[in-house]
Amino acid sequence: MNHWEGISEFIAVAESQSFTRAAERLNLSVAQISRQIAALEKRLASKLFYRTTRKVSLSEEGQLYYRHCRLLQDGIEEAERALGSLKQTPQGLLRVTAPVTYGEQFILPLLNDFLCLHPKLDLQLDLNNKTLDLIDGGYDLAIRLGKLADSSLMARRLGSRRNYVCASPEYLANHGVPHTLGELHRHQCLLGNHPYWRFIEQGQERQWRLSGRLVCNSGPGLLDAARKGLGLVQLPDYYVGEDLASGALVSVLEAYQAAPEGIWALYPQNRHLSPKVSLLLDFLQQALPEAPDLGKS
Repeated sequence: MNHWEGISEFIAVAESQSFTRAAERLNLSVAQISRQIAALEKRLASKLFYRTTRKVSLSEEGQLYYRHCRLLQDGIEEAERALGSLKQTPQGLLRVTAPVTYGEQFILPLLNDFLCLHPKLDLQLDLNNKTLDLIDGGYDLAIRLGKLADSSLMARRLGSRRNYVCASPEYLANHGVPHTLGELHRHQCLLGNHPYWRFIEQGQERQWRLSGRLVCNSGPGLLDAARKGLGLVQLPDYYVGEDLASGALVSVLEAYQAAPEGIWALYPQNRHLSPKVSLLLDFLQQALPEAPDLGKS
């Protein structure tokens, strides 16, 4: 049973005291208005209107019913106004998760800028290197780096990053400069979350498995080790850019450098994307750069 059927017609007749004016107000025919009112009275087992040739007026039951229906109608209109206001002025809580170091250095400053632009928004940011479940965790958005696993989530590419294999000049002076991937097994390699590095060889992407003297899930920790001459490291541009520019690190194996990887925003697959999330996606996409080409050593 559709409890809303006939309500709009009932309110229009009650307020205009005329089936004809109610039909004009709702852009319906008088016959349609009459059928809806008759069906409503039958469903309620109550006479809602007194009808004469000159006037339509509410019965006692109709007056009671109108007061309640008017409150419902006002609530619907207020809900629609609130939704329109939300589209104009985003508000409420945004829950975002991002990798720790990248989130600290790049995402959090941008989110702070976004909050400055939209003072009615609140933010909860979870910096975590684990792949968190957005649905179970109630997150609006996740920032992910590199290749994406298959998932039911929606993804938007925000920017890109480029990985560099590099070492300190002192390390290369002591151990030599590798010119092929096969030479890597003779070098000290500093490894992160994965036991391999990504390369392009003969036009094909390769995952080159390595063993490392140091295994650490901290990008800054690996960068510090490379600066101190402990070995070769493969890190994204935002870690090593300044060191490559200053000469503190030297890029090697450029001929095998993999294509830039994506920086992604993932969000649940909804038919209607929340206006606040949509605005944040646009903001991040404009703010995050494509991977810089730091040149050859």
